[in-house]
Amino acid sequence: MGRSILTGVVLLFLMGSCNLIKKTSGDAEKYDSYSEDLALIRITFPDLSEQAVTEEPRKESTGALAVDNDLSFAMESFISNNKTERYYSGFTVLVYSGVDRDAAFKTRNDLYTSFPDIKADMQYQQPRYLVKVGKFINRIEAQAHYHMLKETFPMARIIQDRFQREGFVNPDEFNNNDQGQN
Repeated sequence: MGRSILTGVVLLFLMGSCNLIKKTSGDAEKYDSYSEDLALIRITFPDLSEQAVTEEPRKESTGALAVDNDLSFAMESFISNNKTERYYSGFTVLVYSGVDRDAAFKTRNDLYTSFPDIKADMQYQQPRYLVKVGKFINRIEAQAHYHMLKETFPMARIIQDRFQREGFVNPDEFNNNDQGQN
């Protein structure tokens, strides 16, 4: 009995409280005359034509030589940029990676006997030995060696690597030698 009275009081309270909540929907016509000037706050950007840097127009040539000239210019700038970099990124085939020194030498020797035309590179990066084959610019070039080696060395895989550029001369060392330092 007490429970039903309590339920009735709660139900009466909830129904009565719903009438207290009034919707505050205003008429849209009240806001038709609203206006606000935001010109002082709004960010303004300068015209792009004012910012454009006027470059000296290159001599335009026509015909097949136009492409050749542009291509040779692009290649020269690419080569000069690459000469300043000590390392370049590429891919190599990793034949062995482990901590056993004897297994690394055995893998390298097996590689020399099975594939005498392929040069193997053995490195020690503490605490593991690595036997790598080839220096390739992209993964597709490495696929040929990988498929050839995969039959004999099933644990071989293609990995990303960084290679030191051959013939790289450090400009700092070159300048220091010119100054007479020993």
